[in-house]
Amino acid sequence: MADHKYTNALIDETSPYLLQHAHNPVDWHAWNDETLALAKKENKLILISIGYAACHWCHVMEHESFEDSTVAKIMNKNFINIKVDREERPDVDQVYMNAVQLMTGRGGWPLNCIALPDGRPVWGGTYFPKDNWIDALEKISNLYKSDPAKIEEYASKLTEGVQQDGLVILNTADKEYSVAELDTIVSKWKQYMDYDLGGSAGSPKFPMPSNAQFLLRYAIQKDDDNMLNYVNTTLTNMAYGGLYDQVGGGFARYSVDAKWHIPHFEKMLYDNGQLVSLYANAYLVTKNPLYKQVVYETTAFVERELMHENGAFYSSLDADSDNAEGELEEGAFYVWKKEELQQIIKDDFKLFADYYNINDTFKWEHETYNLHRTASNKTIAEKYNLSVEELETIVKSWKSILLKERAKKDRPRLDDKILTSWNALMLKGYIDSYRVFDDKHFLEKALKIANFIAKVQHKEDGGLYRNFKNKKSTINAYMIDYATVIDAFINLYEVTLDEKWLQKAKSLTNYSFDHFYDDKSNMFFFTSNEDKGLIARKIEIDDDVISSSNSIMANNLFKLGHYFGNSTYSKNANQMLHNVKVKVSEYGGRASNWLILYSNYLGDFYEVAIVGADAKQRLKELNQEYIPNKLIVGSITDSKMPLLEYKYSKDKTTIYVCIDGACQLPVNETAKALDQIHVKFK
Repeated sequence: MADHKYTNALIDETSPYLLQHAHNPVDWHAWNDETLALAKKENKLILISIGYAACHWCHVMEHESFEDSTVAKIMNKNFINIKVDREERPDVDQVYMNAVQLMTGRGGWPLNCIALPDGRPVWGGTYFPKDNWIDALEKISNLYKSDPAKIEEYASKLTEGVQQDGLVILNTADKEYSVAELDTIVSKWKQYMDYDLGGSAGSPKFPMPSNAQFLLRYAIQKDDDNMLNYVNTTLTNMAYGGLYDQVGGGFARYSVDAKWHIPHFEKMLYDNGQLVSLYANAYLVTKNPLYKQVVYETTAFVERELMHENGAFYSSLDADSDNAEGELEEGAFYVWKKEELQQIIKDDFKLFADYYNINDTFKWEHETYNLHRTASNKTIAEKYNLSVEELETIVKSWKSILLKERAKKDRPRLDDKILTSWNALMLKGYIDSYRVFDDKHFLEKALKIANFIAKVQHKEDGGLYRNFKNKKSTINAYMIDYATVIDAFINLYEVTLDEKWLQKAKSLTNYSFDHFYDDKSNMFFFTSNEDKGLIARKIEIDDDVISSSNSIMANNLFKLGHYFGNSTYSKNANQMLHNVKVKVSEYGGRASNWLILYSNYLGDFYEVAIVGADAKQRLKELNQEYIPNKLIVGSITDSKMPLLEYKYSKDKTTIYVCIDGACQLPVNETAKALDQIHVKFK
């Protein structure tokens, strides 16, 4: 075991991010009651530094400042220093990110915020070079000593701003939704779209799965070929780009350039789970083999590199790993020198170099290349007088060889904590893959994750834990955990027809009403009423890379209202959407999951009931069609569920296509049921 000159209180934590800082000379503490009490006792400012294990600039600031004894001396003398893993404690991150955004107009990680001993923020920012950091710390600590009243006044105003920012007011106007209004929202959004390269205009470029899911649905329901082309451009260029790991599958967090070429190389579970869902649905619409390949390669990546023996998945892989000189370097694990590739690929190198753009135009740092594509298999195959099948076989062999060679390199660091909400997103990815490709492997993996959440992450009081590490579940779950798990369990019911998953979804929904619900706005707080209060209790409504907990929950309530004939659920879903309607209309790119719910109120929304011995086979047939405006309910036996009651016959399998419980004539063939369903907006 290595001897360390310094060891601080983080050595007792389980978060890989906190443990990375356990031997800094900074006297770090974790966020807990004892640390907050210490700040009050010593009347010291709190320095809150927030990041996550895969964050490149977090590592840079650690190396420049937090490992420096001179900087540490200033921090230890003047502050109670708290390190926070934003993935474990999104509630803390949410509050202080809000404060920094109000102060500076921007946010990001590392997030550094200085607060009064009672937690009220006074100053903050993101990454600071060492000299700037020292200068800021000295000025603030001196001001606190010389003029504490001034800092107190500013903290009061800023805290009030944090508490008021994002407040949701109950909208009591009439509820009206129209295709024309949805068209206007999308039209305003279009000015921010990059029709040539996909994604948002400019750089950096983030994969935004919910945005693409909504726009795919909108394109189909509006019969809008231009929008469908935009979605396909986005998905194709992401899959061709260096954002996508061309060797091992899986997506990095974002691209620093507009061409999806060079990413920040960290790979997050939440991105990959959602992108698997997206590419599966896109395949259902387009039958593009590239999309199927992405699903299979990405699930292979998470199983190979992020899967725990219990079937759940770890959080992320770091952007940085040791290079040939033994120094941490961003992307070192993923990039190649031309000479390396020539030795590995040998005779096929000319074809390989053309396929993956190994030329001076695309050279990156240190004479390296990040593999990416710019041409289709069909184009390359024709150029080299190959069939597409022959080229695909060659490419597959390249990937196999390179994967083995890459395994000899030092691997990126693994964040091995298991988060409930991120696993729920991966669970949904597997469910969608099973629904589209009818591959039992996907269902097996889905059931393993679902059972882990239902059994291991389940609390005795009916709630959930957020975190799992070292065989122990910890941290009271947040609304995002409940929302994503409920969503995944509903979807798992829809592919298995196992009613227990629907009942679990309902139980967690009722728990959410008991512990997270705000009677004033009809929305859900991010934190439970059992959690110790921060300076503000936030209601999350903005859809980002991960959709907001409230938009996911509103979609859940819409479906559960149908399943259980529960008007309270249904009315609440409608009210939640209505509450954010004005905000949603401002910019669809931050409200895409709300717009999915909005679309459910336009035209017909179908309850498709399948009952009888062959119900699962009929379900598989039905799932070969992209029908976004429906839910599935079914059983191979008699059922007392509201949408199935009195529909079962032991002699035949019947499909009922219903709207709000009113059904069309029952049919026995899937094709006839599909004739009764209209996907397009009216």
